[in-house]
Amino acid sequence: MANTTFSGPVRSENGFETVSKNATTGAITITSGSKMATEAAGGAGIEGTAEVYITQVERFKSDTSTNVNIVKTTIMIDLTGLRSTAAGDIIGKDGSGVAYIGKVTTANQGTVFGVTMECFETPAGGDPDINLHSATEGTGVEDTPISDLTETLIINGGDAAVGTRTVGGTIAADQFLYLTAGATTDATYTAGRLIITITGYDVAS
Repeated sequence: MANTTFSGPVRSENGFETVSKNATTGAITITSGSKMATEAAGGAGIEGTAEVYITQVERFKSDTSTNVNIVKTTIMIDLTGLRSTAAGDIIGKDGSGVAYIGKVTTANQGTVFGVTMECFETPAGGDPDINLHSATEGTGVEDTPISDLTETLIINGGDAAVGTRTVGGTIAADQFLYLTAGATTDATYTAGRLIITITGYDVAS
């Protein structure tokens, strides 16, 4: 399809989506303007009482000569109502379902270049030392050791406070992401807001 240029503003009540079309099958895949392809179903064990668990995937054309996209995935989460327990245990909603915060795939996140975790509200109640892990399995629940899974530490966050920003490395494809407690604090969070940003790249279809 040819490019289209508009001289005035373009508006949509429900946002915009970037799609790719398989040249062989004609199948359409949403590649941008949507949430992560795999979230915890219905928030499951990771949406607290604040009910803020939001993901967003965006693609930006960076090089028209090589047709490469920069892929930005954002995970916004309010910890209020979630629970930390022992050091190394998964943070989540007490007694609820799986507590992963998303699944990274090449089709959705591209090849991951790096990850950051930023704090916009200092955690209170639960443990402020929050880490980010990836794992092959999507079965982890709150109050269970992340070491029970086939896991990799992505970000060793230390004590989070407003303005802290920690940087991690790459994430392999087909990995689920979990928040874990860095120290033992068996309590429910009364505050705490994090934004995790995954930056990757891919070749446009």
